[in-house]
Amino acid sequence: QGLKPPAAGLDVGNSGTSMRLLAGLLAAQDFDSELTGDASLRTRPMARVIDPLTQMGARIDSAPGGLAPLRIHGGRPLRDFEYALPVASAQIKSCLLLAGLCAGVGVRLTEPGPSRDHSERMLGAFGATLEQKDGHLQLAADQRLTACDIDVPADLSSAAFFLVAAAICPGSELRLNHVGVNPTRAGVLNILRAMGADIELLNPRQAGGEPVADLVVRGGELQGIDIDPAEVPLAIDEFPALFIAAACARGTTRLRDAAELRVKESDRIAVMARGLATLGVAVTEHDDGITITGGPLSGGRIDSHGDHRVAMAFAVAGLRADGVIDIHDCDNVDTSFPGFAELARAAGLGIDVLDD
Repeated sequence: QGLKPPAAGLDVGNSGTSMRLLAGLLAAQDFDSELTGDASLRTRPMARVIDPLTQMGARIDSAPGGLAPLRIHGGRPLRDFEYALPVASAQIKSCLLLAGLCAGVGVRLTEPGPSRDHSERMLGAFGATLEQKDGHLQLAADQRLTACDIDVPADLSSAAFFLVAAAICPGSELRLNHVGVNPTRAGVLNILRAMGADIELLNPRQAGGEPVADLVVRGGELQGIDIDPAEVPLAIDEFPALFIAAACARGTTRLRDAAELRVKESDRIAVMARGLATLGVAVTEHDDGITITGGPLSGGRIDSHGDHRVAMAFAVAGLRADGVIDIHDCDNVDTSFPGFAELARAAGLGIDVLDD
């Protein structure tokens, strides 16, 4: 409680997570607000949170097609809500939990599969009453939270680029300390291990309700695999890096049931496929996935389309390329991973950051 009307629209830049979670929080306030973002974010689907929030009683205006900016009308009483999520999405789930929490109403959600559970863990640490069983999640009405200290571990999505970097370079050994290894995020570890990567988890422990470990990855030869569809929601943000691992692996890697990749900061299936083809990789694009046959990588010019994960993934590809990889439209890297280039250079990647 205690939020005040903003003096102007709230610009969340390139962060879809911020827009979707704030939409839930702001829908329960007694004042009007507006959420906007950069050109990329204004093309991403927001109807997936607008529709259920509207069913709860909120009023939200958007650009045609359910796109940002979102104009959220305050003072609308929200009601107890039961909803079956059409896709497994931590962002939709967290949006609705925040709306129910701020409005003091109960929320019962059903998910078609597992998704990240950081919100549930953190709300539980703050004293919220949450019941979870067999894909159902219920937040009781009229919650009161108690402040507590939070230990934020290193982000596995950011670590993924360095995991892949070491895994594709025989003879490498890299240790990443205090990394969150929440099982709802562990798809990148599972997939890399299935490809033959040598990844060891040391000193497993709990930090702020989250499982944490030190990761040691040793380079070797990777093998192409058919990726288990059950791993897709557990690795949805790490696939750009995993596609680079596939391009460096022996044999063919196939990914299906991953159409969600087309509505990220870019269409990551299309953008990664074009970039890999530019580097001489044999790649086939599918509506819901991609097929990549590993082989030698050449240099080339890559357009990241403003997608930070695409840019960082192709930076990692430079470790195995025969020529220079020139990656354009990379400004958003500093938004999601400040200091990436400096840290990558310290780990042995040859990266120069140039002004356009």
